[in-house]
Amino acid sequence: MDVKKISKRLSYVLRHAPEKANLTLDIGGWVQISDLLKGLKESGGAISRDQLDYVVANNDKKRFTISDDGLKIRAAQGHSVKIVNDLMPITPPEKLYHGTATRFLDKILADGLKPMSRQHVHLSADIETAVKVGQRHGKPIILNIASAQMAADGHKFYQADNGVWLTGAVPPQYLSSSR
Repeated sequence: MDVKKISKRLSYVLRHAPEKANLTLDIGGWVQISDLLKGLKESGGAISRDQLDYVVANNDKKRFTISDDGLKIRAAQGHSVKIVNDLMPITPPEKLYHGTATRFLDKILADGLKPMSRQHVHLSADIETAVKVGQRHGKPIILNIASAQMAADGHKFYQADNGVWLTGAVPPQYLSSSR
């Protein structure tokens, strides 16, 4: 079993292209596991329920959430397909972090962080995670987010099931880097 390959396929289908497995996500991004397994099989990527459970339980980024009754699954965050966020706003820590590549820094400092094709900007509670995210895009640089000040100024924050912090955008005045 190629866990990484299964995880990537699940992320793609549950975040960006449910139609590729003949699925329709509900308003909160949930889908019946039985429908997911059937859709994956019909689209040439069959996995078993045991394989699904293994990937969900052992995914280092905890990308997926299974419902309490064990019948539904969704991506924890990162959707480009429109879903309604059912997370409650939460007070963030004083600072959060965002990892990016150095080549994007000047534009981000000028324009702020935007969700781009996703519904939220993703932030990390620790620098180590932000570095890992930034490395995926090139030479990393870490942005410091004045999240407590943002919240005090009326910006909403959410925390996904996997601990990733989410917000609509981060205006430039709340950003700093240690370049």
